[in-house]
Amino acid sequence: METVQKQQSQEKHNHNHNHGHDHGKMPVVLYFVGLALAIIALFLDGENSLLQNSLFSIASISAGYHVILLEGIGETIENTKSKKRFTPNSHILMGLAALGASLIGNFWEGTLLILIFSGAHFLEDYAEGRSKREITKLLEMNPTTARLIMSDGNTKIVDVNELKVGDQLQVLNGDQVPIDGVILTGNTSIDESSINGESIPKEKSKGDGVFGSTINGTGSFTMEVTKENKDTVFSKILQLVNQNQNNQTKAASIIQKFEPKYVTVVLIAIPLFILLTPLMLDWTWSQSIYRGLVLLVAASPCALAAATVSVTLSATSNLAKRGVLSKGSSYLSQLADIQAIAFDKTGTLTKGKPEVTNYYFADSVNEEKMIDIVVALEKESNHPLADAILRKFEQKNKLDMEVENQIGKGLTGDYKGKNYRIGKPTSFSNVADKYIRLNDEWASEGKTVVYVSEEEKVVGLIALMDIPSENAKETIEYFKKQGIHTTLITGDSEMTGKAVAKQLGIDEVIANVMPEDKSRIIDEQKEKYGVTAMVGDGVNDAPALVNADVGIAMGDGTDVAVEVSDLVLMKNDLLKLVQSHNISSKMNRVIWQNIIFSMAVVAFLVIASLLGLTDIAISVIIHEGSTLVVILNGLRLLRST
Repeated sequence: METVQKQQSQEKHNHNHNHGHDHGKMPVVLYFVGLALAIIALFLDGENSLLQNSLFSIASISAGYHVILLEGIGETIENTKSKKRFTPNSHILMGLAALGASLIGNFWEGTLLILIFSGAHFLEDYAEGRSKREITKLLEMNPTTARLIMSDGNTKIVDVNELKVGDQLQVLNGDQVPIDGVILTGNTSIDESSINGESIPKEKSKGDGVFGSTINGTGSFTMEVTKENKDTVFSKILQLVNQNQNNQTKAASIIQKFEPKYVTVVLIAIPLFILLTPLMLDWTWSQSIYRGLVLLVAASPCALAAATVSVTLSATSNLAKRGVLSKGSSYLSQLADIQAIAFDKTGTLTKGKPEVTNYYFADSVNEEKMIDIVVALEKESNHPLADAILRKFEQKNKLDMEVENQIGKGLTGDYKGKNYRIGKPTSFSNVADKYIRLNDEWASEGKTVVYVSEEEKVVGLIALMDIPSENAKETIEYFKKQGIHTTLITGDSEMTGKAVAKQLGIDEVIANVMPEDKSRIIDEQKEKYGVTAMVGDGVNDAPALVNADVGIAMGDGTDVAVEVSDLVLMKNDLLKLVQSHNISSKMNRVIWQNIIFSMAVVAFLVIASLLGLTDIAISVIIHEGSTLVVILNGLRLLRST
């Protein structure tokens, strides 16, 4: 958590023209003081012109103190020093326009410019704050205390940061789970929406994992701590969120590089305009200066500077609420541009554990009795296939059997004077044709088949498979409709890979892949198709996740996969990936809408200023109105589905 707090501290001091500064109350108070002084000055008659103009000047300084002096001039000086070249902030354009208006005697117009510009700026901050608050609300959910079970059985309230792996805690009904761990005793249901975006509480009992920051339901339980506070899932979420707020889209970084150059050009062009127009157009110096100031306001790129901020924050906070976390909006932006997407098989496209899909027993045997025997044999095994068989079949009668696990032959045991065995097909001889046909048929579908024998005569067979996860087919169909090439990369056999790919409609299968080959395959995909994403969940996927343009980890995957990925689906639901692609595409569209709109407004105001169709007040109103439109357009993504 210290890392997160340091990042937050750095963010507060990271001024980057994005209208996202934390003003506090003082600038707002000064603004309203300035507004009040301006209103008082308006009611003074012409005989008090000195007092009136003085009040307008003080009002301008008060209302524009933060936006013009601190952000405009202050940041220009700060950025120029740090970059060792003139790096102006766009706010100084408004400050210069207001100063110029006052110098030629238009004090009220100068003050009005500052009041409208600063007022709009505070409104923009409030609007952008909505999307930031959606993200930073997470911080308030971070648990701070825990009930530690002492050696004498009593409990003591301690700080979460003091907890160590192996400590035992008590969690009462309605409590917040303080840290990641595993349940030792008790049954309950837990609201895990803060971790995975899932609103339905999950039933939990002994042996189940629990996550810090989630909310315990009606039951109470004891738990053992399995991670230190800085390593919990929730702490990782906070770190990702902080990284995300500091990481910008390509469009945002281009705009930030472009803005100082643009402002510099304006600062050179306006004096030239003021100097040359009296000579070329027979204008008076007063007309030339005033038109130059109007042009200065019109050319300010504030709407352009705000074009990306609310959009990217809204998109990332929207996805965070849905259980999708990105390490930066630039990765979200790239997700919208992918031309190919590669998937790991086990645990990503499939459930990660085998299930019984087919079984058959000969008519000559009692099926219920054979199922009882199969269960009795498999109870003595810890193999994943045994777990799948035990989940599928229910024993009607408990049988007393001595079971032996023979290497190369499988599980064998005697019951009522007869020997029964479960093993792989190659361990049996003299198998009837019907079993061979079924074995070939099921194996061609990527299934693992085991035979069941009585006195070494095969009397049944069971097929198992790691079946596709829910929504996998729908996800693949979505990407194919978008014209995105889909690839399955798996270490399994080609037959198994092709069977899964056929079920899901995947374009390409690359099987028998070693972990070190996956990164090379991603390189080939990038060269062949362009921007490529990789979706995986295991340690063996980490090199490919890093190498892909966008690495996407399943939230239930290994810590390494989550750590190196750019996006994390906190719940293993591939539809979250579809939502992410949808929202990222909308995010890019809205960013370009904002950029085009803001530049069109600047162009319109510049032309209108050159033609003498607008003045300072109208230019400011249109200019700041366009900035608010851009901000509000971005906020639409907070509710995008």
